[in-house]
Amino acid sequence: QVHLVESGGGLVQAGGSLRLSCAPFGRTFSDYYMAWFRQAPGKEREFVAAIRWSGGIAEYGDSVKGRFTISRDNAKNTVDLQMNRLEPADTALYYCAIRANYALGLGVRDYDVWGQGTQVTVSS
Repeated sequence: QVHLVESGGGLVQAGGSLRLSCAPFGRTFSDYYMAWFRQAPGKEREFVAAIRWSGGIAEYGDSVKGRFTISRDNAKNTVDLQMNRLEPADTALYYCAIRANYALGLGVRDYDVWGQGTQVTVSS
């Protein structure tokens, strides 16, 4: 059983940066995608970014392209989300998720295990 632990959320002013990390613990899969989603109050959970663990292929949601970067840190065994030029619209609970499949998934139902979430708040 794998579980995910997120860290790095917080409060930042508009235009600032934050870096989120997600660490998988327990038994993982031979190849998989790890992703970040976010959910603001009253809204559906939204795809932010995903990366294939073995090949580093990344995909981004339209609202974050050019501002966010997802990457793997092999030394720490984490997947990180570097968020730059943050906007108040980026305020949400950010979730890390893992998909036990080498094919990219963009939907909530494509992912098998979820973290508890870390709050990101961007003030104007």
